[in-house]
Amino acid sequence: RMKVLYLLLFVAVSAAVKRKRQFAEWDYRTEAEKVNMKGCSNLTTVLDNWKFAIVTQIKDLLLHDHQAVLPDYGRIQGLSEALDDLYKEFNALKERLGELTTRFDGVESFMDQMRMGQGP
Repeated sequence: RMKVLYLLLFVAVSAAVKRKRQFAEWDYRTEAEKVNMKGCSNLTTVLDNWKFAIVTQIKDLLLHDHQAVLPDYGRIQGLSEALDDLYKEFNALKERLGELTTRFDGVESFMDQMRMGQGP
């Protein structure tokens, strides 16, 4: 019985070594040439379609039924209004900065002339 067991063990080990050697010698280039590019393209198209469908459904949920996705959304209404006010203030400041920049364009050119030693 032990001889049979040793024989089976020897066969299993030699098969494993041979198999490991085959994986080490695998040439990916020949396998890459066998790849069906049309199938890859079709898979990419399917995945793109799924992505589009999922994103569209999530967007629709957030726009039309946000309570289902964000049940506590009503509690943060005050924060939303505060952020909206802050955004409006920021835009007003940005507009005012643009006006001031326009006003100081003349002053800047005057100062440049003065630095160069030219009079007004």
